[in-house]
Amino acid sequence: MRIGIASDHGGFALKVEISKALRTLGHEVVDFGARVLSPADDYPDYVIPLARSIVSGDSERGIAICGSGVGASIVANKIPGVRAGLIHDVFSARQGVEDDDMNVFCLGGRVIGDGLALQLVQTILSARFSGADRHLRRLAKVQAIEVGESEANGAFSVRRVLN
Repeated sequence: MRIGIASDHGGFALKVEISKALRTLGHEVVDFGARVLSPADDYPDYVIPLARSIVSGDSERGIAICGSGVGASIVANKIPGVRAGLIHDVFSARQGVEDDDMNVFCLGGRVIGDGLALQLVQTILSARFSGADRHLRRLAKVQAIEVGESEANGAFSVRRVLN
């Protein structure tokens, strides 16, 4: 599998370990940076190109790492077609792919250790989207937001869900 990976200084060490492990498992790893450890780097500079590679199909899955994983998740989700999630447990890793078709996985380099991170990556890579009708329905609502549809032109109504 072709996997894109990106980090800032807060996730740099974890990115190095994950990249090594992925290559050992036979995956092709595309490193979007940072290439050197520098506290002057900014996660959007690396995560945005990674996210765009997911949407274009150049990378099949993406792993974005910053100190907490939060910033990487926020910026990745700004790119239409990316479904990024902050993952720190095995259940969310599997469920995020199976139910939500998550394609970018965000990790906190200062939050989890190498062992758990590698377990999460293996879980994510082995999981497959279920394609269940309810999951497709929900993803269609997310995609409607991405293309700028509104309630007025038939996308969906949050009020109907809440009432």
